[in-house]
Amino acid sequence: MANMRDIRLRMKSIRQTLQITNAMKLISTSKLRRAKMQLEQTEPYFNKIRETMGDIVRRSQDLQYRYFDKRLAKPERHKAYLVITGDKGLAGGYNHNIIKLTEESCPSDGTGFLLLIGNIGKRYFLRRSYPILESFHFSTSVPTVYEAKEISDYVLEQFDSGAIDEFHIVFTRMYSSVKLVPEVLKVLPLELGDFAPPTGKLAETTIAYIPSPEAVLDSLVPKYLSGVVYGAMVESFASEQSARMTAMDSASKNAQEMLEVLQLTYNRARQTAITQEVTEIVAGAMALNE
Repeated sequence: MANMRDIRLRMKSIRQTLQITNAMKLISTSKLRRAKMQLEQTEPYFNKIRETMGDIVRRSQDLQYRYFDKRLAKPERHKAYLVITGDKGLAGGYNHNIIKLTEESCPSDGTGFLLLIGNIGKRYFLRRSYPILESFHFSTSVPTVYEAKEISDYVLEQFDSGAIDEFHIVFTRMYSSVKLVPEVLKVLPLELGDFAPPTGKLAETTIAYIPSPEAVLDSLVPKYLSGVVYGAMVESFASEQSARMTAMDSASKNAQEMLEVLQLTYNRARQTAITQEVTEIVAGAMALNE
């Protein structure tokens, strides 16, 4: 009977876990839907900024602009990596894959610096020997344009001062709900290829940028950079929720399978106990008759 009691306690524990995993799956589904809507609402604005920048670049053949400067003459180039992880675990390999990619990409010779978003990455890299340029105290659960602007302003300040020569973002790109790929996106210095002309001929119109193309770019580049950062934050958030949905769905299925096995074991133990009791009763009755 003690064995049956242990089985019942274990089944109760698994049912409680199953309730939690099902609830977390539903929460992640809701958050994923919200993240997709958030990205769709802001994407046209940042795409328009990018198109305008591309138009300026294509029409200004002799444009010499500081954010296109690759600084090849510098003997030691400093690279900054914005690493976006989650605040929580229970998301499969989501956080592990980002950390692994960061370790593979960030130079270990002292020229690589980290900018961290997310508690998982902070706890990991703070215990390592990686130079941390900044740790942003933002929650990855609700990315906002204002947080992205704060990050981009800080990065541009470091780039303008010469503290960093390259800026990369390590994040998870969501191609589909089952295809989540950790990537390293180089953002600074800007590449002319990022603003290639669209398919078709460029319209033969004359556009004057006042007071100058450089001055207009000074206004657009911070918005463009914050758009890239914001897009990476939202896409990472969506990827995290998708990974957690998959992990919780798998955990729920495993819990259900364990319950079925335990239920079968419990039924067998109960049947054995009943058979034993009947046998003892019969044996006792026969003894009395004798």
